[in-house]
Amino acid sequence: MNSTPIITDTHTHLYSEEFDQDRDEMMQRAINAGVTRFFIPAIDAAATQSMYDLEQNYPDYVFLMMGLHPTYVKDNYEEELKHVETELAKRKFYAVGEIGIDLYWDKTHLKEQQIAFKRQIQLAKQYKLPIVIHCREAFDEIFEVLEEEKSDDLFGIFHCFSGTYEQALQAISYNMKLGIGGVVTFKNGKIDQFLNQIDLKHIVLETDSPYLAPIPYRGKRNESSYLVNVISKLADIYDVSEEEIAGKTTQNSKDVFGI
Repeated sequence: MNSTPIITDTHTHLYSEEFDQDRDEMMQRAINAGVTRFFIPAIDAAATQSMYDLEQNYPDYVFLMMGLHPTYVKDNYEEELKHVETELAKRKFYAVGEIGIDLYWDKTHLKEQQIAFKRQIQLAKQYKLPIVIHCREAFDEIFEVLEEEKSDDLFGIFHCFSGTYEQALQAISYNMKLGIGGVVTFKNGKIDQFLNQIDLKHIVLETDSPYLAPIPYRGKRNESSYLVNVISKLADIYDVSEEEIAGKTTQNSKDVFGI
């Protein structure tokens, strides 16, 4: 790829302890590959300080979100939501995320997850911010909340989209872009079979690093420089140049995050 298009990773946990040994080198590899915009999802209150540290170390590259991740919605979720509210009132964030519903690990807090999801959507609207949705084995539950909350000021990204063509269209109908990462390179990922029917204007790139590394790194630690593998796959799927994939998806990310 030539070096002109800027590549945007709309979802990466760069503050993860999995990068503690070589974070600077990992960032340099990404920047050398053309990835120069990193959007950082929040998880819970315990992660906040490490996100701020990351931003301080890479102020030109790193953009933070604030939110409570659904798998961290436990009995103390009210306290966690209060933290989200406090931080949002304090300073600038670029999205409320990652938020949503996850029924893969644990169904016991479904009701609390639904409440937390809804409350955080309302916070996003209050601050005129996009939302970044985490959905695992919960499409129906997520769509139910989005249906209740849909409006012109509801918009954002359906992170790590792994649903069907019909679910993709439904997500888009709620003003969501589809976050596409390593899964598109998997043999059993399935989204590659219909993605070319979805206009590129609805697509943004993400790694979810350190998770979900693309082929040929599947099963290893993911990092933002591997976005070039995702771009290469998308160029095949859409039958356009890698530069076009990089350029359009970065423009889409600007449309969502306003930067």
